[in-house]
Amino acid sequence: MSIKLPDIEPKVFPPVTGDQPLSPLQEEILELKEKRNAVILAHNYQIEPIQRIADYLGDSLGLAYAAKETEAETILFCGVHFMAETAKIVNPDKRVLLPDMEAGCSLSDSCPADKLAAWQTANPNVYTVAYINCSAAVKAQSDLICTSGNAVKMVERVPADREILFVPDQNLGSWVARQTNRTMQLWPGSCYAHVMFTAHALEAVRKQFPGAPVIAHPECTEAVRDMSDEVCSTERMIAFCKDSPADKIIVVTETGMIHRLQKEIPDKTFIAGPTDNCACNDCRFMKRNTLEKMRNALRDLSPEITMDEDLRKRAAVPIERMLEWSRT
Repeated sequence: MSIKLPDIEPKVFPPVTGDQPLSPLQEEILELKEKRNAVILAHNYQIEPIQRIADYLGDSLGLAYAAKETEAETILFCGVHFMAETAKIVNPDKRVLLPDMEAGCSLSDSCPADKLAAWQTANPNVYTVAYINCSAAVKAQSDLICTSGNAVKMVERVPADREILFVPDQNLGSWVARQTNRTMQLWPGSCYAHVMFTAHALEAVRKQFPGAPVIAHPECTEAVRDMSDEVCSTERMIAFCKDSPADKIIVVTETGMIHRLQKEIPDKTFIAGPTDNCACNDCRFMKRNTLEKMRNALRDLSPEITMDEDLRKRAAVPIERMLEWSRT
């Protein structure tokens, strides 16, 4: 039986020409940035006005490197809480600010540290690979951290005789298992925004744009991934779209990514991946950050990320292992 979807007009982002001037608030933020000797790091899912004034814009892996290598005294992290925590873990002597402390993550919340500890106690000797989308406490209980961009490479480095527990994203984990032919235990967590994309909605938009390739994030469900021409991290999406001869591309991830694609590839048209109920998909946590909150954070040097030093040191071990293995 076929499922009748509501009539949803696709959200289309046409080619762009030229940049708009910065707003007075953006100018004020840049002035405060200089005053505070700060660097602005922003994830690809942030709103376009934030992306425009970021010093570094990227995915979780790129942001981890940028946070590790910055010489600024203060890091203003425009993303979600676990990302700002990661920046603090690798920069214990720097001030790390998050514009909105309520910018959390459903995926991170799906794996509480106490439940992971209980599972590990019941299953000793398991090798825990944690997607970076998790709390500092979960990182501290893990052997290795990965991002969507390097997850396959990281899992391939795990000794073949070790049983792997992959936390917290079961969708990314199942994709990595297929790519590596590794059997893994998968924690039952997911990103609420990415699982809203459905095969039914994707099929509908493909019919409206025949010939347009589909790129999807591995946090999507297997049904959506199997319908896509490319499954990859947000950073890899840029390379795919640059190399593709297509002038229209369907992008199945959080809508903020399309702003980055338009900046890097202004001559192509991007169609936001739809859900069964809407023409695109915004993460309510990523969108909590605003220009006003950025300005206030730099002005007041708050809210600031702090953590217990013992926890930070333990969480740093698997992160540093990831950064080292990613370079080789």
